Amino acid sequence: MWNKRKSRLISLLLLAVIIFTPIESYGQSQGLDLDYFYEIIDTAKDKYVEDYPIEFYLESALKGLFKDLDPHSQYYNREEFSRLNESISGNFVGIGVYITEEENGFMRIVRPIEGSPAEKAGILPNDIIITVDGRPIRGRTSDEVVNMIKGEKGTVVKLRVRRDGYQKIIPVVRDSIQIAPVKYQIIDDIGYIELQQFNQNAHIKMLKALEYMAERDISKIILDLRDNPGGYLSEAIYIANLFVPKGPVVHIKYRNDKIETYKSYLEEVPFELVVLVNENSASASEILAAAIKDSKAGQILGVTTYGKGTVQELVSLPRGDGLKITIAEYLSPKMNKIDGVGVRPDILVENIPGEDTQLKEAFNLLKD
Repeated sequence: MWNKRKSRLISLLLLAVIIFTPIESYGQSQGLDLDYFYEIIDTAKDKYVEDYPIEFYLESALKGLFKDLDPHSQYYNREEFSRLNESISGNFVGIGVYITEEENGFMRIVRPIEGSPAEKAGILPNDIIITVDGRPIRGRTSDEVVNMIKGEKGTVVKLRVRRDGYQKIIPVVRDSIQIAPVKYQIIDDIGYIELQQFNQNAHIKMLKALEYMAERDISKIILDLRDNPGGYLSEAIYIANLFVPKGPVVHIKYRNDKIETYKSYLEEVPFELVVLVNENSASASEILAAAIKDSKAGQILGVTTYGKGTVQELVSLPRGDGLKITIAEYLSPKMNKIDGVGVRPDILVENIPGEDTQLKEAFNLLKD
C-alpha cells in the first residue's frame, strides 16, 4: 500500500514540477517589457492545449489591459465597437434591457425597455443573469455581457436568470430596438416627463416635451431620471440648459488638473420642478440632477444615485475596432465629487414594493 501511495505522490510532484516550470527557462528576458510580453504570448501559443491564432492572444491582452484600468474603460473588436455605437445612438439590434453589475459578479436587469423582445419574453426587473447561451457571465464587465446578448436580428439568445431563488432559461428573439428617450404626459395639471437615456435624440425630444407643456400652460414638472444609465455628455449639457439657471452645469477635471466648465445660459427657470432619482440613475443623469440640486432649480427626490462620475471618450481605430477610455472626472457646479459617491436627494424617499411612493410624493409636493 505504501509503495502505491509513494508512487502516486512522486507522480503528483513530477506533475507539479512540469506545471510550475519558470518561464525564464524558455527565454532570456528579464523584467516587464514588450519583448517579455511577446515571449509569454509565444509560450502560451506554443504550449496551450488548444491551437489559437496569435490574434486571439493579442485581443485578449488588449481587453485585459483596459479592464484593469477601471470598470468603464474597454477595448472593442470591430463587431463589438459597431454594436456599441449603435446602442449609444438609440437604434440597435438586441433584446432591449438595461443591466447593472452586482457586487457578486453577476448582472441584474434594471428593467426591460417597454415593448422590447425582452419584455415580451417575460424578462422582469431585478432578474439576475447567470449565463448567456450557456456561457457564464460572472466576473465579466457589463459591456462584455451586452455584446454577448446582442446579435443578428431574428436569432435567439438564451438567458439563464435567477428570480426569487429559482433559476430558469428564457429564450429571447433579437430584434431592432429603437429607444424613445423621452416620454411625457399631463396628470392633474402636472407635467410628467420620463427621460430614459441621453442618446443623440434626447435634447430634441426634450424640447418637444417642454413645448407641449408650455402650449398647455403647464408650470409644474416632474422629471423622472430613475433607471437612466446616462449617455452623451453633450446631451446632458443641452438638456441642463432647459432646466438650470444661468451658471455652471458641470466641471470636467482632466488628469493634468485642468478643469473645463460647461455653463447654462437660461435666464429664468420656467417650471416648478421635482426630479426623481434612484440607485440606477447614473452618469449623465447625475450631471443633470447635481446641476439642478446645486442651482436650486428644483428639488431632487428619491434615493442616492449610482455614483458614476467619470467621462469616457470613444476612440475609433483604423481597423474598425475601438476604445472606450476614461479621460476625466466630472464635478457638480459646487465642485462636489460624484464618482463613488452619487447625488444625495434633497428629499429621501424609498420606494415600497408594488407602489410608486416616490412618484406619489413628487405629485404631493407640486400640489401643495
